This record gives sequence, structure tokens and C-alpha cells, in this order.
Amino acid sequence: MGFDQYHEPPGELSAKTRTFARMITSLIEEAEAIGWYEQRLALEKDREARAIMRNAQHEEFKHFGMDLEFLMRRNTKWREVLQDILFQPGDIVKHGEEAEEETG
Repeated sequence: MGFDQYHEPPGELSAKTRTFARMITSLIEEAEAIGWYEQRLALEKDREARAIMRNAQHEEFKHFGMDLEFLMRRNTKWREVLQDILFQPGDIVKHGEEAEEETG
């Protein structure tokens, strides 16, 4: 993989911003891997192969969650917005709009 997660000269970015960019890239890569396994699982007929892929996908869920938690711990605004959306019963869009209004 290249280092195209930077849209500004990396040498001009703080270490904190470079770490943030790396973690965002990692989050994206984990989400992509989850999607790839989902497609493979939808088509694979062999039970043992499916079990292995399901296990691998589970690992990607864990990595995605750890990346997200890392990012939320370092950005108060993210945490505030996402706490009002994630793991809440009811209408997801409504929660998103309310979170935006509260933190906007």
C-alpha cells in the first residue's frame, strides 16, 4: 500500500495528525475486509472454507472496533456524536440528526 492517506505534505503534519490518518486508513481497510468476507461467504459452498472465512471476518470486526474506539478516545467531538447514534434503539437517522444538532 502507498501512503496516499495524506492530502497535505506529511512533513508538515503533526505526529498526532499522522497517527489519526493512519488509524482512519486502518479503519477503512478493516471495513473493506469485512465487506470482502461478506461477499465470499455469500457464495462459498464448502462448510470448512466458510467457517474459516467467518472466523477471519470476526477478527476484522474486532480490528474495526478497536480502530474506531481509538479514534473516539482521541476526539471528543467524535465521541459525543457517536454516543448519541451507536447502540441506541430506534430510528438511526433521527438519532443522527439529533446528534448533529446537539454538537453542531
